[in-house]
Amino acid sequence: MPASTPISRSKTAALTRVLDAAGRGYTRYVTGKVDAKKVERVIKKLHERHAIGATPAQRLTRKQHGQANAILALYWPKEEVEADWALLFTPGELSASEKLEDVASKKRLVFLGYELVRHAARGRAAWTWRRPKAEMKEHYAMLGDARHRRRPDELAAHLQRLANQPGFHGVREQSKTLLEYARRHGYAGELPALYYLRKVAHGECFAL
Repeated sequence: MPASTPISRSKTAALTRVLDAAGRGYTRYVTGKVDAKKVERVIKKLHERHAIGATPAQRLTRKQHGQANAILALYWPKEEVEADWALLFTPGELSASEKLEDVASKKRLVFLGYELVRHAARGRAAWTWRRPKAEMKEHYAMLGDARHRRRPDELAAHLQRLANQPGFHGVREQSKTLLEYARRHGYAGELPALYYLRKVAHGECFAL
């Protein structure tokens, strides 16, 4: 099996990759941005350093030898001049030095405008994404402003934008709270539907 890693063209795909990785024990991370012209070179360099495209068998061997495994989540929409990335590691030794944070620390992993948090799911803890508190305050303020100015059209458009954001559990629960807030404060229009996120592929395969 040739080495490869996915390139995510949508936020949902990139966020799903991080979420899946965290659930499989990739709990240390570093994030950043890279110029589009350097993306392919950086991906190959990361594979040389950390084997981001290792096969399942290779990852098992690395684990048995006390080495950390790595996964790259790369968000690179076509035509964009910059890409966002998150590099996640399992416990173990690194072949190259990296300044890493832990997903369980007070400093939350923030990627593409969302923060990674734990929630209870079927009697166990699971990871999900949610909007940061500062962004939630902005949404409440914007909903309140549209209501005070009596602009139901603006209010409806804002609610629809909220509903269109990735339907991860944490985001969906926040959207539900915001929709209920609008209803309680006099919005009489139809509330947009909130959909559960279906399983999505992590992105387009990039051969290493």
